[in-house]
Parts: sequence; structure tokens; C-alpha cells
Amino acid sequence: MNRSATVALTALAPISWGSTYAVASELLPPDRPLFTGVMRALPAGLLLVALSRTLPKGAWWWKSAVLGALNIGAFFPLLFLSAYRLPGGVAAVLGSAGPLFVVGLAALVLGERASLKTVLAAVTGAFGVSMVVLTADAELDLVGLVAGVISSASMAAGTVMTKRWGRPEGVGPLAMTGWQLTAGGLIIIPIAALVEGAPPALDGKAFLGYGYMMLINTGIAYWLWFRGIGQLTATSVTLLGPLSPLTAAVIGWAALGQTLSPVQLVGMAIAFGATVAGQLFAGRAPVAREVARSFSSTEQKDRNISMDLSASPVRR
Repeated sequence: MNRSATVALTALAPISWGSTYAVASELLPPDRPLFTGVMRALPAGLLLVALSRTLPKGAWWWKSAVLGALNIGAFFPLLFLSAYRLPGGVAAVLGSAGPLFVVGLAALVLGERASLKTVLAAVTGAFGVSMVVLTADAELDLVGLVAGVISSASMAAGTVMTKRWGRPEGVGPLAMTGWQLTAGGLIIIPIAALVEGAPPALDGKAFLGYGYMMLINTGIAYWLWFRGIGQLTATSVTLLGPLSPLTAAVIGWAALGQTLSPVQLVGMAIAFGATVAGQLFAGRAPVAREVARSFSSTEQKDRNISMDLSASPVRR
């Protein structure tokens, strides 16, 4: 599969995540974001593990737990805390800053040297998103701001470490995605029980909503996301992130009766243009050979195995 097709498939993940707000507001029980996080991650993870029929071995037990915590277990609760303490627009802008974290971490950990054009694309994308989601009366809250920044940094670190560690030889992305979702869901369970108490009663709409969240919004979406990380640079993948708030804005207009002002339309064009430009720039970004040489021979062998793009056709 060529790079353009891989980028297009990976982009379906943030596009799917853009539907989260609409599904949650229309179908799910109110004020239960952590329970929703569990219902998104754990059933999907267990299903993917069952389908792959593969369990972690050796060091991959703790590696999967770390990745699951960064990408799901810590990210979801911090994201929800940020969303509750801040206006939705501010939380979305903090999330759109994630590519900048990935650019820095990828340079340090992976040796992916981002060009100035790539950095400018990331900044422009965040600016475009801010035009779409920010309002003049947005108020700031320190706890919410800190939670939002840490949530973005957590997923950025998870993206980079997923790329750094790759996956065990002979293990496909389906299993890797299942391991991470299962670990992340298990981490959220005690937090949800402490903060939200017993699970709510579910009606038909809720089952429909959670079914969509589990299968499409999480299981398939994260599988595509991890698949993309396995075949593209970490920077290239994370620059697709602005598609999520843009999709949310489009769904809000098309399905929920929300309006889009001229400023928001211009912001959408800017963010989308920056996303496309980022793929062009990141696709040509050189990888620093000095970092690759800094690993020991054993570590380099492990790195080569984990980064082998021909080992499996799929990943988040």
C-alpha cells in the first residue's frame, strides 16, 4: 500500500473521534465520561485480543501497560477533566497542540528531525482549530489547563513510544491495539468507580451508542491509528489530529443544528490546509542518523525488528 493510501486510512481514526461528542450527547447517559471511557476501551480491547488470539510475552506485559496508560488510561481521564473544567473550545485547542509535543519527543527519542515547515504546519493547524472552536467568552481554569496539557503530552508520549518499541516479531497490530485498550480500560475502572460510583442504567439508545463507541470509535479507529504509526513517521501521524475537532464541528452543523460563522469556516480551511501540508512536509522529513547510531548493537537490532514495516500489514 502506498503512502497516500496509508495516510488516508490513518486519517479515518481522528475523523471517527470527531463523532464522540455528538454520540455522547445524543445517546449516552450524561455526566459519566469515565464510565464511557471504560466502555470504549475495555470491551474493544478484549474483543481484539480474542480475535488475534495473542497475549503479551516477557517485557511486553509491562510495555503494553505503559502504552495503554499513556494512550488510554491516563489520556481519557485527563481529557475528560480538562473538558469539564474548561470550555470545549479551550480543551480542543490544547488537544490540537499535541503535534508539537510529538515533534519534540520524536526528535529526542526517534531521531525524526522535523523541518521548519512541519513545525509551522503544526502551529498553523492549532491556530485554525482555535478559530473554529474558541469563543470570546471562554474562561480559563488552572486545573483544567494543566490537565489538558498533560493529556496532550500523555498521548504524544504514547504515540512516540508506540513507534519506538514497535511490536514483537510476528505480532500484528490487531493484538497490539487489543493489549493497549485492555490495559487502558483496566486502569480507568477504579478511577471511574471512585469518581462516578456504580454504573448507570442503560437503555436501548445507550447500548447503541456504546456499541458504536466500542467497535467503530475505538476498536477500528485505534487499530487504524496504531497501524499508521507503524508505517508512517510519528510526526506525520499526529499532524492528522486536527481532523478530529474539524469533524466535530461539521457534525455539529450537519446533525445537531449548530451554526458555523465565517470565521469558523476560514479556520476550518486553515486547519485542513495545514493538515494536508503537514503530510507533504513530514513525509519528506529526514531521520537523524546520529540518534540511530547511539543505540547499542543489541538495542539497534531490537529497533530494526520493531520498525520493520514489512513485518505486518496493520497497526494504530
